[in-house]
Amino acid sequence: MPRITSVEVVDVRFPTSLTQDGSDAMNKDGDYSAAYVVLHTDDPALSGYGFTFTIGRGNDLCVAAAAQRAAALPGRSVDELCEDLGGIYRELQSDSQLRWLGPDKGVVHLALAAVMNAVWDLAARRSGVPLWRLLSEMSPEQLVAAADLRYLSDVLTPDQAVALLTRQEAGRKERIEELETTGYPCYTTSAGWLGYSDAKLRRLCEEAVASGYKHVKLKVGANLADDIRRCGIAREVLGPDGHLMIDANQVWDVPEAIEWVKALAQFDPLWIEEPTSPDDILGHAAIRKAVAPIGVATGEHGMNRVLFKQMFQAGAIDYCQLDAARLGSVNEVLAVYLLAACFDVPVCPHAGGVGLCELVQHLAIFDYVAVSGSLDGRVTEYVDHLHEHFVEPCVVRNGSYVLPVAPGYSAEMYTESVETYRFPDGAYWTSRAAEEPQP
Repeated sequence: MPRITSVEVVDVRFPTSLTQDGSDAMNKDGDYSAAYVVLHTDDPALSGYGFTFTIGRGNDLCVAAAAQRAAALPGRSVDELCEDLGGIYRELQSDSQLRWLGPDKGVVHLALAAVMNAVWDLAARRSGVPLWRLLSEMSPEQLVAAADLRYLSDVLTPDQAVALLTRQEAGRKERIEELETTGYPCYTTSAGWLGYSDAKLRRLCEEAVASGYKHVKLKVGANLADDIRRCGIAREVLGPDGHLMIDANQVWDVPEAIEWVKALAQFDPLWIEEPTSPDDILGHAAIRKAVAPIGVATGEHGMNRVLFKQMFQAGAIDYCQLDAARLGSVNEVLAVYLLAACFDVPVCPHAGGVGLCELVQHLAIFDYVAVSGSLDGRVTEYVDHLHEHFVEPCVVRNGSYVLPVAPGYSAEMYTESVETYRFPDGAYWTSRAAEEPQP
């Protein structure tokens, strides 16, 4: 019976600020980073890998918090952990002294995601299947036992969740077969980072269309005249039938959001993403009412399932963009998927960050197979950055994610990449520090 022998947590940072990959109106110079967790066991062939995503400074705080979150794991039986994934989540999440620093939000919650993502990866590897298949083969009762449904019973009870999942059981096999042929539809943000020149924007939009993408997202919100010009370029390339989405990354107050989106309505955007503070539920509802039929999308900074519950209750969003590294791992992601199904809101996961595409492909596939049973209005983000650092990188063909086949959650990074970009003592960062002028 294998046991966890140690937990390794590494601060990994990639210098994406140099090329402005990932740049937007709120976050102009991010270095895509990961608090990277490895669960080592006494079986040399079995480990678990997970992470949470940040954009540079402060990643060390997530690393320290993840080490605290995982302190109870060494010595534990892998079989016992993997046979009660809801139980170990509740145990780690309920640490009262760490919980005080949240609860269910901030650095300690990001750290919980990193650790539990590694636990779920370990469980899928132990079973010899990719995570999406592990989830898709769980019974409704097992899925509900793993989900974090606390504080949700006013809209979703465990019995209701079981009934919702039971309704989709019959077609699971057929939906898997369909996705094995078609893949899961995705959109690209790689063309539309705010720091890119007009020429680069046009070229990347043209490449996206040629590669089969029907959806392209642009960052907006820094300068209206620039946004009008850039959206015009994108719409020209996409043509009238392509879908254009815009993303403000939280920079507007509610009245400003309404005014700005109306000015961009001429380009027929499918949605406006993060138009205001991610915590402003009623603000999102007001924006949604004012800018319809343009949809409102948010969720990458949705810190927990309770916020999503209230977004759904208030009719505040048209698209739910949950994040695999900000919510408390698969356990809380399950809860949000179930809530979204109850309110008939499509989930289009956020994936603009290192490794997030690798994770969310599993979640989106599982949603179609076992929760929503629908692809209507559903498209998952893809960014073409940093996949070369992952042992099992996601694969996109003709604008769709190809179903992963390797066991696990696709979270393992190459050892060489970790050693090169670990901060501050990895080979890249030490050489860069040596090149910088000293005061």
